[in-house]
Amino acid sequence: MRLPVKQILAFACAGTLAACGTAGHNAQAIGAMPGPQQNGPAADYPMVLGDAFIVDGVSYKPVDVMNYDTVGYAGVEVGAGEREGVTIAHRTLPLPSYAEVTSLESGRTILVRVERRGPMTGARLIDLSPAAAAQLGVNGAHSPIRIRRVNPPEQERALLRGGEAVPPRMDTPKSLGAVLRRKLEPDFVAVAVPLPTPVPTVAAAPVKAAQAKVPVVKAVKAAAPAQPAPKPVTVPTKAPAPTPATTAPKEHSGTLIVQVGAFSTEQRGRTAAAKVGGNVSAAGKFHRVRMGPFATRGQAEAALAKAKAAGYSDARIQRAD
Repeated sequence: MRLPVKQILAFACAGTLAACGTAGHNAQAIGAMPGPQQNGPAADYPMVLGDAFIVDGVSYKPVDVMNYDTVGYAGVEVGAGEREGVTIAHRTLPLPSYAEVTSLESGRTILVRVERRGPMTGARLIDLSPAAAAQLGVNGAHSPIRIRRVNPPEQERALLRGGEAVPPRMDTPKSLGAVLRRKLEPDFVAVAVPLPTPVPTVAAAPVKAAQAKVPVVKAVKAAAPAQPAPKPVTVPTKAPAPTPATTAPKEHSGTLIVQVGAFSTEQRGRTAAAKVGGNVSAAGKFHRVRMGPFATRGQAEAALAKAKAAGYSDARIQRAD
């Protein structure tokens, strides 16, 4: 059956328009896909944690902790490329994630992207990329800092993903910076006052001197009570010397502890103590689990890593009561 020419042309035109409409729709969909995947919100997912690892004898287990907020020391990565932008290396925060880093010397605070695991040696808390170190205003390998995980808006995330810097946050007040720096004092004590060896010799010498003085006092009293007045004065001035010398070692025998947590029941406390090798003590209505005491910051940090690896992310290093 032959169709009229007009009807054939109408069918052909309708088929052409349908094909054109389909092609246009596919082109638009394909063109929209690369944008968000290259530098959109999807670039922050999935976040990676990874397996536990060991640095200088200390075990670290990456954990997704939203309220992470601590102080430590920062170094600057050597030989890092400019492509890394304003980023840092951290041992346990998710990759990627975002954090505010504050210099405890100047109070300056910047936003960074956590992109790498590290540092892989030393006691530093983070390593800054050259761009991050320049924005923060630090250039040393042992700069005191505070790092706090945050959830910035997408506009700021996009800038950091693209290698650009976000304007600095409001400076931290000097009074707060001083309080935060005090949390680092145990580290300075452990490094700057290693007195275990000199103490015994200092403590022994005054004891001998005191023993030598006692006969002198007795002899003076027996020989001439009126003349020895100046000499007894020297005995009490030198005799107190052993007191600070003998008490000094107590401050270095174990001044740091790791507070694992406080539990509402003794049984829960004992379970936690068994996991980390700590001890349980009653504190009012709660039962505290602690590890230590430890003589050095390094020992305390190793115990802290063990507690966090066991799942107690709120564990903290404190001075012993």
